[in-house]
Amino acid sequence: MNETVIDALTAVFLIGGALMSVAAGVGLLRFPDLLTRMHAATKPQVLGLLLFLLAMALQLRSWVLLPVLLVCWIFMLLTVPVSAHMVGRAGYRTKHMRRDLLSMDELDEIVEKAASKRAPGRNPTERPDET
Repeated sequence: MNETVIDALTAVFLIGGALMSVAAGVGLLRFPDLLTRMHAATKPQVLGLLLFLLAMALQLRSWVLLPVLLVCWIFMLLTVPVSAHMVGRAGYRTKHMRRDLLSMDELDEIVEKAASKRAPGRNPTERPDET
């Protein structure tokens, strides 16, 4: 490929990755509650990282580097949904969300049923297997 074409593609990937990262940051600042902020922080960030890694691969042009970049992206692709799930779960349990913004709360019935099975004198933060 021509150097100019490679440089132009690299610039497009870098600008796209930067815009995705800025979108994630703006979403963290502008969205009203934990669940929407969590969504804004995770979704564009994975695509932004992919675009940055593609720009690196194009600019460095080394076959040895491609597996490292691929592992980096796969690691991010696997860990971001898990961390987002855990943050959302913790936010739901600690009531750090706005219920008026939810269109449907599928967990409410399950959580209420689990809470009704607890013994009346038991500490709600205590796990069932603890005494």
